[in-house]
Amino acid sequence: MEAGNKIRSSAHPNSLAPPVCGGASRGTLGRYLARRLVEIGVKDVFSVPGDFNLTLLDHLIAEPELNLIGCCNELNAGYAADGYARSKGVGACVVTFTVGGLSALNAIAGAYSENLPVICIVGGPNSNDYGTNRILHHTIGLPDFSQELRCFQTITCAQAVVNNLDDAHELIDTAISTALKESKPVYISISCNLPGIPHPTFAREPVPFLLAPKVSNQLGLEAAVEATADFLNKAVKPVLVGGPKLRVAKAQEAFVELADASGYPIAVMPSAKGLVPEHHPHFIGTYWGAVSTSFCGEIVESADAYVFVGPIFNDYSSVGYSLLFTKEKAVIVQPNRVTIGNGPSFGWVFMTDFLSALAKKLKRNSTAVENYRRIFIPPGMPLKRGNDEPLRVNVLFKHIQALYFLSIMEAIRLKLRFMMALTMLLRTGITVALLMPSTMVMANAGQPRCGQRKN
Repeated sequence: MEAGNKIRSSAHPNSLAPPVCGGASRGTLGRYLARRLVEIGVKDVFSVPGDFNLTLLDHLIAEPELNLIGCCNELNAGYAADGYARSKGVGACVVTFTVGGLSALNAIAGAYSENLPVICIVGGPNSNDYGTNRILHHTIGLPDFSQELRCFQTITCAQAVVNNLDDAHELIDTAISTALKESKPVYISISCNLPGIPHPTFAREPVPFLLAPKVSNQLGLEAAVEATADFLNKAVKPVLVGGPKLRVAKAQEAFVELADASGYPIAVMPSAKGLVPEHHPHFIGTYWGAVSTSFCGEIVESADAYVFVGPIFNDYSSVGYSLLFTKEKAVIVQPNRVTIGNGPSFGWVFMTDFLSALAKKLKRNSTAVENYRRIFIPPGMPLKRGNDEPLRVNVLFKHIQALYFLSIMEAIRLKLRFMMALTMLLRTGITVALLMPSTMVMANAGQPRCGQRKN
Protein backbone atom coordinates (compact mmCIF):
# COMPACT_ATOMS: atom_id res chain seq x y z
CA MET A 1 0.00 0.00 0.00
CA GLU A 2 2.85 2.38 0.81
CA ALA A 3 4.44 1.72 -2.58
CA GLY A 4 1.14 2.47 -4.25
CA ASN A 5 0.85 5.76 -2.35
CA LYS A 6 4.35 6.73 -3.39
CA ILE A 7 3.50 6.25 -7.04
CA ARG A 8 0.30 8.15 -6.51
CA SER A 9 2.28 11.23 -5.52
CA SER A 10 5.00 11.00 -8.16
CA ALA A 11 3.35 12.09 -11.40
CA HIS A 12 5.94 12.91 -14.02
CA PRO A 13 6.64 16.68 -13.83
CA ASN A 14 7.33 17.00 -17.53
CA SER A 15 4.38 14.98 -18.81
CA LEU A 16 2.73 16.56 -21.84
CA ALA A 17 -0.52 14.62 -21.38
CA PRO A 18 -3.56 16.49 -20.08
CA PRO A 19 -3.92 16.31 -16.31
CA VAL A 20 -6.14 13.56 -15.00
CA CYS A 21 -8.70 15.13 -12.71
CA GLY A 22 -12.45 14.98 -12.45
CA GLY A 23 -13.95 14.45 -15.88
CA ALA A 24 -10.70 15.01 -17.77
CA SER A 25 -10.15 11.27 -18.01
CA ARG A 26 -13.59 10.64 -19.54
CA GLY A 27 -13.54 9.24 -23.04
CA THR A 28 -9.87 8.28 -23.04
CA LEU A 29 -8.02 5.05 -23.65
CA GLY A 30 -6.51 5.21 -20.17
CA ARG A 31 -9.90 5.36 -18.46
CA TYR A 32 -11.29 2.65 -20.72
CA LEU A 33 -8.47 0.25 -19.83
CA ALA A 34 -8.85 1.03 -16.14
CA ARG A 35 -12.57 0.26 -16.25
CA ARG A 36 -11.97 -2.96 -18.16
CA LEU A 37 -9.52 -4.17 -15.49
CA VAL A 38 -12.06 -3.44 -12.76
CA GLU A 39 -14.83 -5.24 -14.66
CA ILE A 40 -12.85 -8.48 -14.98
CA GLY A 41 -12.09 -8.54 -11.24
CA VAL A 42 -8.74 -6.76 -10.95
CA LYS A 43 -8.59 -4.46 -7.92
CA ASP A 44 -4.81 -4.27 -7.47
CA VAL A 45 -2.40 -3.52 -10.32
CA PHE A 46 1.32 -4.14 -9.79
CA SER A 47 3.58 -1.65 -11.51
CA VAL A 48 7.02 -0.16 -11.95
CA PRO A 49 6.93 3.45 -13.26
CA GLY A 50 8.93 4.43 -16.32
CA ASP A 51 8.80 7.32 -18.75
CA PHE A 52 6.85 5.27 -21.31
CA ASN A 53 4.00 4.38 -18.92
CA LEU A 54 3.64 7.44 -16.65
CA THR A 55 0.59 8.90 -18.42
CA LEU A 56 -1.12 5.51 -18.40
CA LEU A 57 -0.37 5.12 -14.69
CA ASP A 58 -1.97 8.52 -14.04
CA HIS A 59 -5.21 7.26 -15.55
CA LEU A 60 -5.08 3.99 -13.61
CA ILE A 61 -4.54 5.95 -10.40
CA ALA A 62 -7.59 8.09 -11.23
CA GLU A 63 -9.82 5.00 -11.24
CA PRO A 64 -11.26 4.84 -7.69
CA GLU A 65 -11.76 1.06 -7.79
CA LEU A 66 -8.13 0.34 -8.71
CA ASN A 67 -5.23 0.28 -6.28
CA LEU A 68 -1.81 0.80 -7.87
CA ILE A 69 0.92 -1.06 -6.02
CA GLY A 70 4.51 -0.10 -6.75
CA CYS A 71 7.09 -2.90 -6.95
CA CYS A 72 10.87 -2.93 -6.62
CA ASN A 73 11.36 -4.23 -10.16
CA GLU A 74 9.44 -5.65 -13.08
CA LEU A 75 10.10 -9.28 -12.18
CA ASN A 76 8.54 -8.63 -8.76
CA ALA A 77 5.54 -6.99 -10.45
CA GLY A 78 5.10 -9.98 -12.76
CA TYR A 79 5.27 -12.52 -9.95
CA ALA A 80 2.92 -10.42 -7.81
CA ALA A 81 0.42 -10.45 -10.68
CA ASP A 82 0.95 -14.22 -10.96
CA GLY A 83 0.09 -14.69 -7.28
CA TYR A 84 -2.88 -12.34 -7.56
CA ALA A 85 -4.20 -14.37 -10.50
CA ARG A 86 -3.93 -17.57 -8.46
CA SER A 87 -5.95 -15.98 -5.67
CA LYS A 88 -8.47 -13.84 -7.57
CA GLY A 89 -8.65 -15.49 -10.99
CA VAL A 90 -6.90 -12.78 -13.05
CA GLY A 91 -4.00 -10.39 -12.44
CA ALA A 92 -2.35 -7.40 -14.11
CA CYS A 93 1.00 -5.65 -14.14
CA VAL A 94 2.16 -2.43 -15.83
CA VAL A 95 5.80 -1.90 -16.83
CA THR A 96 7.77 0.33 -19.16
CA PHE A 97 9.00 -0.37 -22.69
CA THR A 98 11.65 -3.06 -23.38
CA VAL A 99 13.86 -2.44 -20.35
CA GLY A 100 10.80 -3.16 -18.22
CA GLY A 101 9.06 -5.68 -20.43
CA LEU A 102 12.11 -7.89 -20.84
CA SER A 103 12.62 -7.87 -17.08
CA ALA A 104 9.12 -9.29 -16.60
CA LEU A 105 9.53 -12.13 -19.11
CA ASN A 106 10.37 -14.86 -16.61
CA ALA A 107 7.29 -14.15 -14.50
CA ILE A 108 5.00 -14.05 -17.54
CA ALA A 109 6.51 -17.30 -18.84
CA GLY A 110 5.77 -18.86 -15.46
CA ALA A 111 2.17 -17.65 -15.66
CA TYR A 112 1.90 -19.26 -19.10
CA SER A 113 3.16 -22.61 -17.81
CA GLU A 114 0.77 -22.43 -14.84
CA ASN A 115 -2.26 -21.44 -16.96
CA LEU A 116 -2.79 -18.07 -15.26
CA PRO A 117 -4.52 -15.12 -16.99
CA VAL A 118 -2.11 -12.25 -16.35
CA ILE A 119 -2.59 -8.99 -18.29
CA CYS A 120 0.92 -7.63 -18.92
CA ILE A 121 0.57 -3.98 -19.97
CA VAL A 122 3.60 -2.17 -21.35
CA GLY A 123 3.93 1.54 -21.99
CA GLY A 124 5.13 1.60 -25.61
CA PRO A 125 6.86 4.11 -27.89
CA ASN A 126 5.12 7.26 -29.08
CA SER A 127 2.78 6.38 -31.94
CA ASN A 128 4.71 8.82 -34.15
CA ASP A 129 7.92 6.81 -33.70
CA TYR A 130 6.67 3.72 -35.53
CA GLY A 131 8.18 3.45 -39.01
CA THR A 132 10.56 6.41 -38.56
CA ASN A 133 13.76 4.35 -38.43
CA ARG A 134 14.73 6.17 -35.23
CA ILE A 135 16.68 4.65 -32.38
CA LEU A 136 14.87 4.91 -29.04
CA HIS A 137 16.19 4.78 -25.51
CA HIS A 138 15.32 1.73 -23.37
CA THR A 139 15.86 -0.45 -26.46
CA ILE A 140 18.79 -2.54 -27.69
CA GLY A 141 19.91 0.31 -29.94
CA LEU A 142 18.35 -0.70 -33.26
CA PRO A 143 15.79 1.26 -35.33
CA ASP A 144 13.61 -1.86 -35.26
CA PHE A 145 12.23 -1.93 -31.72
CA SER A 146 10.00 -4.98 -32.05
CA GLN A 147 12.26 -7.27 -30.00
CA GLU A 148 10.04 -7.04 -26.93
CA LEU A 149 6.94 -8.03 -28.91
CA ARG A 150 8.73 -11.00 -30.46
CA CYS A 151 9.84 -12.22 -27.03
CA PHE A 152 6.30 -12.02 -25.65
CA GLN A 153 4.83 -13.83 -28.66
CA THR A 154 6.26 -17.13 -27.40
CA ILE A 155 4.97 -16.84 -23.82
CA THR A 156 1.54 -15.20 -24.23
CA CYS A 157 -1.62 -16.38 -25.95
CA ALA A 158 -2.36 -12.98 -27.55
CA GLN A 159 -0.51 -9.73 -28.21
CA ALA A 160 -1.95 -6.27 -28.86
CA VAL A 161 0.17 -3.34 -30.01
CA VAL A 162 -1.99 -0.24 -29.57
CA ASN A 163 -0.46 2.63 -31.54
CA ASN A 164 -3.70 3.98 -33.04
CA LEU A 165 -6.85 5.01 -31.19
CA ASP A 166 -9.18 3.90 -33.98
CA ASP A 167 -8.77 0.18 -33.21
CA ALA A 168 -7.55 0.40 -29.61
CA HIS A 169 -10.98 -0.58 -28.25
CA GLU A 170 -11.05 -3.79 -30.29
CA LEU A 171 -7.42 -4.74 -29.63
CA ILE A 172 -7.73 -4.34 -25.86
CA ASP A 173 -11.01 -6.27 -25.63
CA THR A 174 -9.71 -9.08 -27.84
CA ALA A 175 -6.55 -9.49 -25.77
CA ILE A 176 -8.35 -9.47 -22.41
CA SER A 177 -11.09 -11.86 -23.54
CA THR A 178 -8.47 -14.25 -24.96
CA ALA A 179 -6.62 -14.27 -21.63
CA LEU A 180 -9.81 -15.15 -19.78
CA LYS A 181 -10.95 -17.80 -22.26
CA GLU A 182 -7.59 -19.56 -22.54
CA SER A 183 -6.41 -18.89 -18.97
CA LYS A 184 -3.05 -17.68 -20.25
CA PRO A 185 -1.18 -14.35 -20.03
CA VAL A 186 -1.47 -11.68 -22.74
CA TYR A 187 0.70 -8.73 -23.78
CA ILE A 188 -0.73 -5.26 -24.39
CA SER A 189 1.57 -2.45 -25.54
CA ILE A 190 0.09 1.06 -25.44
CA SER A 191 1.87 4.00 -27.05
CA CYS A 192 2.89 6.49 -24.38
CA ASN A 193 1.11 9.46 -26.01
CA LEU A 194 -2.32 7.80 -26.36
CA PRO A 195 -3.78 7.16 -22.86
CA GLY A 196 -4.89 10.77 -22.29
CA ILE A 197 -6.20 11.66 -25.76
CA PRO A 198 -10.04 11.71 -26.03
CA HIS A 199 -11.55 9.61 -28.81
CA PRO A 200 -15.17 8.95 -29.89
CA THR A 201 -14.85 5.18 -29.36
CA PHE A 202 -14.37 5.82 -25.65
CA ALA A 203 -17.03 8.51 -25.28
CA ARG A 204 -19.51 6.21 -23.54
CA GLU A 205 -19.02 4.14 -20.43
CA PRO A 206 -17.71 0.72 -21.52
CA VAL A 207 -20.33 -1.99 -21.82
CA PRO A 208 -19.82 -4.46 -18.92
CA PHE A 209 -17.38 -7.17 -19.90
CA LEU A 210 -19.00 -10.60 -20.02
CA LEU A 211 -17.92 -13.92 -21.53
CA ALA A 212 -20.54 -16.51 -22.38
CA PRO A 213 -20.07 -19.66 -20.26
CA LYS A 214 -18.75 -22.76 -21.98
CA VAL A 215 -21.38 -25.45 -22.43
CA SER A 216 -20.57 -29.13 -22.84
CA ASN A 217 -21.79 -31.15 -25.79
CA GLN A 218 -24.80 -32.74 -24.10
CA LEU A 219 -24.62 -36.03 -25.99
CA GLY A 220 -20.88 -36.29 -25.34
CA LEU A 221 -21.37 -35.43 -21.66
CA GLU A 222 -24.02 -38.10 -21.19
CA ALA A 223 -21.92 -40.72 -22.98
CA ALA A 224 -18.80 -39.84 -20.95
CA VAL A 225 -20.67 -39.99 -17.64
CA GLU A 226 -22.35 -43.29 -18.52
CA ALA A 227 -19.10 -44.95 -19.60
CA THR A 228 -17.15 -43.65 -16.59
CA ALA A 229 -19.83 -44.64 -14.09
CA ASP A 230 -19.95 -48.14 -15.55
CA PHE A 231 -16.14 -48.35 -15.34
CA LEU A 232 -15.91 -47.11 -11.74
CA ASN A 233 -18.92 -48.92 -10.31
CA LYS A 234 -17.26 -52.23 -11.19
CA ALA A 235 -14.12 -51.30 -9.24
CA VAL A 236 -13.48 -52.56 -5.70
CA LYS A 237 -11.25 -49.77 -4.33
CA PRO A 238 -11.22 -46.71 -6.61
CA VAL A 239 -9.47 -43.42 -5.72
CA LEU A 240 -9.58 -39.74 -6.77
CA VAL A 241 -6.45 -37.70 -7.52
CA GLY A 242 -6.60 -33.94 -8.08
CA GLY A 243 -4.23 -32.20 -10.49
CA PRO A 244 -3.20 -28.59 -11.22
CA LYS A 245 -5.72 -28.08 -14.02
CA LEU A 246 -8.51 -28.07 -11.46
CA ARG A 247 -7.80 -24.35 -11.17
CA VAL A 248 -7.93 -23.78 -14.94
CA ALA A 249 -11.34 -25.44 -15.12
CA LYS A 250 -12.56 -23.78 -11.90
CA ALA A 251 -13.66 -27.23 -10.80
CA GLN A 252 -12.52 -27.39 -7.16
CA GLU A 253 -16.07 -27.39 -5.80
CA ALA A 254 -17.22 -30.00 -8.30
CA PHE A 255 -14.24 -32.18 -7.30
CA VAL A 256 -15.24 -32.02 -3.63
CA GLU A 257 -18.85 -32.72 -4.60
CA LEU A 258 -17.71 -35.89 -6.38
CA ALA A 259 -15.57 -36.94 -3.40
CA ASP A 260 -18.48 -36.46 -1.01
CA ALA A 261 -20.90 -38.42 -3.18
CA SER A 262 -18.57 -41.30 -4.09
CA GLY A 263 -16.84 -41.92 -0.77
CA TYR A 264 -13.52 -42.37 -2.61
CA PRO A 265 -10.28 -41.27 -0.94
CA ILE A 266 -8.81 -38.10 -2.43
CA ALA A 267 -5.13 -37.39 -3.02
CA VAL A 268 -3.48 -34.41 -4.65
CA MET A 269 -0.58 -34.16 -7.09
CA PRO A 270 2.38 -32.03 -5.87
CA SER A 271 1.70 -29.20 -8.31
CA ALA A 272 -1.94 -29.04 -7.18
CA LYS A 273 -1.29 -28.39 -3.50
CA GLY A 274 -3.85 -25.94 -2.18
CA LEU A 275 -6.51 -26.78 -4.75
CA VAL A 276 -7.95 -29.68 -2.77
CA PRO A 277 -9.09 -29.17 0.86
CA GLU A 278 -6.70 -31.14 3.05
CA HIS A 279 -9.16 -31.06 5.96
CA HIS A 280 -11.59 -33.20 3.96
CA PRO A 281 -12.33 -36.46 5.83
CA HIS A 282 -11.32 -38.51 2.77
CA PHE A 283 -8.02 -36.71 2.15
CA ILE A 284 -5.06 -39.11 2.27
CA GLY A 285 -2.12 -36.91 1.20
CA THR A 286 0.08 -36.02 -1.76
CA TYR A 287 0.51 -38.61 -4.48
CA TRP A 288 4.06 -38.30 -5.79
CA GLY A 289 5.19 -41.80 -6.64
CA ALA A 290 8.04 -43.01 -4.46
CA VAL A 291 8.06 -39.80 -2.40
CA SER A 292 4.32 -39.66 -1.71
CA THR A 293 2.90 -38.85 1.69
CA SER A 294 3.19 -41.90 3.94
CA PHE A 295 0.58 -44.54 3.03
CA CYS A 296 -0.89 -42.37 0.24
CA GLY A 297 1.19 -43.90 -2.55
CA GLU A 298 0.32 -47.41 -1.43
CA ILE A 299 -3.42 -46.69 -1.53
CA VAL A 300 -3.32 -45.00 -4.94
CA GLU A 301 -1.09 -47.54 -6.66
CA SER A 302 -2.93 -50.54 -5.21
CA ALA A 303 -6.30 -49.23 -6.43
CA ASP A 304 -8.05 -51.04 -9.25
CA ALA A 305 -9.36 -47.75 -10.69
CA TYR A 306 -8.17 -44.16 -10.35
CA VAL A 307 -9.69 -40.90 -11.51
CA PHE A 308 -7.05 -38.27 -12.29
CA VAL A 309 -8.75 -34.87 -12.50
CA GLY A 310 -6.71 -32.20 -14.30
CA PRO A 311 -3.31 -33.93 -14.11
CA ILE A 312 -0.04 -32.88 -15.70
CA PHE A 313 2.37 -35.81 -15.98
CA ASN A 314 5.78 -34.22 -16.40
CA ASP A 315 9.17 -35.36 -15.14
CA TYR A 316 8.67 -33.47 -11.86
CA SER A 317 5.18 -34.66 -10.93
CA SER A 318 5.89 -38.23 -12.07
CA VAL A 319 9.27 -38.53 -10.29
CA GLY A 320 11.11 -39.10 -13.54
CA TYR A 321 8.15 -40.89 -15.16
CA SER A 322 8.26 -43.62 -12.52
CA LEU A 323 4.64 -43.60 -11.30
CA LEU A 324 3.38 -47.13 -10.76
CA PHE A 325 -0.11 -46.91 -12.18
CA THR A 326 -1.44 -48.37 -15.39
CA LYS A 327 -3.34 -46.39 -17.98
CA GLU A 328 -5.87 -49.20 -18.40
CA LYS A 329 -7.20 -48.52 -14.89
CA ALA A 330 -7.25 -44.72 -15.18
CA VAL A 331 -9.89 -42.16 -16.04
CA ILE A 332 -8.17 -38.94 -17.14
CA VAL A 333 -10.36 -35.84 -16.82
CA GLN A 334 -8.96 -32.73 -18.50
CA PRO A 335 -10.64 -29.29 -18.68
CA ASN A 336 -12.47 -30.17 -21.91
CA ARG A 337 -11.92 -33.91 -22.48
CA VAL A 338 -12.45 -37.24 -20.70
CA THR A 339 -10.46 -40.39 -21.54
CA ILE A 340 -11.24 -43.81 -20.05
CA GLY A 341 -8.30 -46.22 -19.92
CA ASN A 342 -7.10 -47.15 -23.39
CA GLY A 343 -10.65 -46.92 -24.64
CA PRO A 344 -13.02 -44.10 -25.52
CA SER A 345 -12.21 -40.40 -25.38
CA PHE A 346 -14.94 -37.75 -25.21
CA GLY A 347 -14.21 -34.21 -26.42
CA TRP A 348 -15.96 -30.92 -25.65
CA VAL A 349 -16.96 -32.27 -22.25
CA PHE A 350 -16.08 -29.68 -19.62
CA MET A 351 -14.67 -30.74 -16.29
CA THR A 352 -17.17 -29.05 -13.98
CA ASP A 353 -20.17 -30.40 -15.91
CA PHE A 354 -18.66 -33.88 -15.99
CA LEU A 355 -17.75 -34.10 -12.29
CA SER A 356 -21.14 -32.81 -11.15
CA ALA A 357 -23.01 -35.24 -13.41
CA LEU A 358 -20.77 -38.17 -12.46
CA ALA A 359 -21.38 -37.54 -8.74
CA LYS A 360 -25.04 -38.40 -9.31
CA LYS A 361 -24.26 -41.71 -11.05
CA LEU A 362 -21.62 -43.35 -8.84
CA LYS A 363 -22.33 -45.94 -6.19
CA ARG A 364 -20.81 -45.00 -2.85
CA ASN A 365 -17.63 -46.98 -2.22
CA SER A 366 -15.40 -46.22 0.77
CA THR A 367 -13.29 -49.40 0.64
CA ALA A 368 -10.06 -47.56 -0.18
CA VAL A 369 -10.67 -45.01 2.60
CA GLU A 370 -11.15 -47.84 5.08
CA ASN A 371 -7.96 -49.51 3.84
CA TYR A 372 -6.07 -46.25 4.36
CA ARG A 373 -7.37 -45.82 7.90
CA ARG A 374 -6.45 -49.41 8.65
CA ILE A 375 -2.78 -48.98 7.69
CA PHE A 376 -2.31 -45.33 8.69
CA ILE A 377 0.04 -44.69 11.60
CA PRO A 378 0.08 -41.11 12.92
CA PRO A 379 3.49 -39.50 13.33
CA GLY A 380 4.79 -40.01 16.84
CA MET A 381 6.11 -37.43 19.26
CA PRO A 382 9.89 -37.32 19.87
CA LEU A 383 10.97 -39.79 22.52
CA LYS A 384 12.59 -38.85 25.78
CA ARG A 385 16.24 -39.77 26.18
CA GLY A 386 17.70 -41.36 29.23
CA ASN A 387 21.01 -40.12 30.58
CA ASP A 388 22.94 -43.15 29.35
CA GLU A 389 21.15 -43.62 26.02
CA PRO A 390 22.56 -42.52 22.64
CA LEU A 391 21.13 -39.32 21.19
CA ARG A 392 18.47 -39.97 18.55
CA VAL A 393 17.76 -37.62 15.63
CA ASN A 394 14.14 -36.97 16.62
CA VAL A 395 15.20 -36.15 20.17
CA LEU A 396 17.84 -33.76 18.82
CA PHE A 397 15.26 -31.99 16.67
CA LYS A 398 12.97 -31.63 19.68
CA HIS A 399 15.67 -29.73 21.57
CA ILE A 400 16.59 -27.63 18.52
CA GLN A 401 12.92 -26.79 18.09
CA ALA A 402 12.68 -25.46 21.63
CA LEU A 403 15.99 -23.60 21.40
CA TYR A 404 15.23 -21.87 18.11
CA PHE A 405 11.68 -21.01 19.14
CA LEU A 406 13.05 -19.23 22.19
CA SER A 407 15.61 -17.45 19.99
CA ILE A 408 12.90 -16.17 17.66
CA MET A 409 10.76 -14.97 20.56
CA GLU A 410 13.76 -13.11 21.96
CA ALA A 411 14.47 -11.53 18.57
CA ILE A 412 10.88 -10.35 18.30
CA ARG A 413 11.00 -9.04 21.84
CA LEU A 414 14.05 -6.98 20.94
CA LYS A 415 12.17 -5.68 17.87
CA LEU A 416 14.67 -7.21 15.45
CA ARG A 417 13.50 -7.99 11.94
CA PHE A 418 12.03 -11.48 11.84
CA MET A 419 13.58 -12.11 8.40
CA MET A 420 17.05 -11.70 9.90
CA ALA A 421 16.28 -14.45 12.38
CA LEU A 422 14.71 -16.60 9.67
CA THR A 423 17.73 -16.18 7.37
CA MET A 424 20.06 -17.22 10.17
CA LEU A 425 18.00 -20.32 10.80
CA LEU A 426 17.76 -21.25 7.14
CA ARG A 427 21.54 -21.08 6.82
CA THR A 428 21.83 -23.88 9.36
CA GLY A 429 19.85 -26.13 7.05
CA ILE A 430 17.62 -27.36 9.89
CA THR A 431 14.44 -25.67 8.71
CA VAL A 432 12.32 -28.40 10.30
CA ALA A 433 13.07 -26.78 13.64
CA LEU A 434 10.83 -23.85 12.72
CA LEU A 435 7.74 -25.85 11.97
CA MET A 436 4.85 -25.40 14.36
CA PRO A 437 1.24 -26.60 13.86
CA SER A 438 0.23 -23.05 12.88
CA THR A 439 3.28 -22.33 10.68
CA MET A 440 2.73 -21.22 7.07
CA VAL A 441 5.62 -22.44 4.91
CA MET A 442 6.53 -20.42 1.81
CA ALA A 443 9.28 -21.93 -0.35
CA ASN A 444 10.47 -22.50 -3.89
CA ALA A 445 10.71 -25.83 -5.68
CA GLY A 446 14.37 -25.12 -6.51
CA GLN A 447 16.75 -23.44 -4.09
CA PRO A 448 14.76 -21.57 -1.42
CA ARG A 449 17.78 -21.33 0.84
CA CYS A 450 19.76 -19.41 -1.76
CA GLY A 451 16.81 -17.14 -2.43
CA GLN A 452 16.42 -16.36 1.26
CA ARG A 453 20.10 -15.48 1.56
CA LYS A 454 19.72 -12.82 -1.11
CA ASN A 455 16.96 -11.06 0.85
